[in-house]
Amino acid sequence: MPLRPHGTYCHYWDGDVKVWGYTAAVVDMDIDNEDLQQCADAVMRLRGEYLFSSKQYDKMHFNFTNGFCCDFVTWAEGSRVGISGNKTWWRNGAAQKDYSYRNFRKWMKMVFYYAGTLSLSRELKPVKIEDVQIGDVLIRGGSPGHAEIIVDVYKNEAKREVKLMLAQSYMPAQETEILYTSSNKSPYHTISYDQDIIYTTSWDFGIDEIKRFVE
Repeated sequence: MPLRPHGTYCHYWDGDVKVWGYTAAVVDMDIDNEDLQQCADAVMRLRGEYLFSSKQYDKMHFNFTNGFCCDFVTWAEGSRVGISGNKTWWRNGAAQKDYSYRNFRKWMKMVFYYAGTLSLSRELKPVKIEDVQIGDVLIRGGSPGHAEIIVDVYKNEAKREVKLMLAQSYMPAQETEILYTSSNKSPYHTISYDQDIIYTTSWDFGIDEIKRFVE
């Protein structure tokens, strides 16, 4: 996805500027006019946008916190989600068949309401640091929890390290930003294969908190 011009400020959902010095770039992607697209939501949004743009509709699914799998194909075919307490089900035939981008965004908004770091961390599978790739996620589920998505990777097998470019949203909901490191204002976080903690600008993750979407 495109980035906004260099030097663009990151904004919160209500239009206020995020005042801090670690925004390397801002993804040129609108966010809903609500406090919805937070950290895990931004990760799911980027994956959803990629799969929708490449028409990989069958891979578009996310779990709610209660474990319900909300997939785009069922939604696009006209079903809608019924919710009563902790019970969730599909209401078949509630809408017309619609694979438009507008309907995709409605589906994503439903996901934002009922999924988060806890559900996403359970849905993803663990990945070793030496096997990390673009699209993997640093994630800790819970309250508080956090998620950052890997958008670029450099590997140096001789030094047993990787350099990761990371993107995130946060709380309250904000535009998706590429992070500078807190030490030398580089957009690449250097991670050794042998360290136990991954230190990023916004959060510290365990080396076992690198995860990947299951196809």
